[in-house]
Amino acid sequence: MNRYKRVLLKLSGEALAGDKKTGFDEATCIKVANQVKQLVDSGVEVGIVIGGGNFWRGRTSETIDRTKADQIGMLATVMNCIYVSEIFRYVGMNTQILTPFECGSMTKLFSKDRANKYFKKGKVVFLAGGTGHPYFSTDTGVVLRAVELDADIILMAKAVDGVYDSDPRKNKDAKKFDEISMQEALDRKLAVMDLSATVLCLENKMPMLVFALEEENSIVNAVGSKFNGTKVIV
Repeated sequence: MNRYKRVLLKLSGEALAGDKKTGFDEATCIKVANQVKQLVDSGVEVGIVIGGGNFWRGRTSETIDRTKADQIGMLATVMNCIYVSEIFRYVGMNTQILTPFECGSMTKLFSKDRANKYFKKGKVVFLAGGTGHPYFSTDTGVVLRAVELDADIILMAKAVDGVYDSDPRKNKDAKKFDEISMQEALDRKLAVMDLSATVLCLENKMPMLVFALEEENSIVNAVGSKFNGTKVIV
């Protein structure tokens, strides 16, 4: 039995690129789609935010204006959502992409009422374009949308399988937390998310599940009873 009625799933662009590190790995995207379909078929409402790192990481650019760099990043997330939305449709789901700015006929303009209407119709709602403003990451975007849309929890699919007391890629003795408070993660500078996203989670008591996307059935397990990652409580 599912523990949640509405979840917001955050996917990294890099994760969707697979071993190629850039662009899309179709097999990876189909695996994600098949898992989300299981959730939708069981009655869970799913919103999705995707990062843009498989195309562009604006903060690494030192030659162009930060605002313009972030705008490129926002458009990268729109491209990702258009692609993944089509993969979701390929496996049998109905989808809709919402953005905080007009994108011609490719997306619809975001509003809470519009998103709720699509959720009621059983659609997976892709929330592209971040917050629509520079200086905010997709971490902040997913928390903002989760709070706005009254999600039960954020599912944070990452390259690592939870929250550790130090970087497990650099420290083989790093300890993984089964559960940790957002405040403790902030105090210990564990970088679960960026600062503005963390504060938004704290202020609005939005919990989060952090897990590895690569783990077999990780998205389904997060919503079910076989969760193997870290629960971040508030």
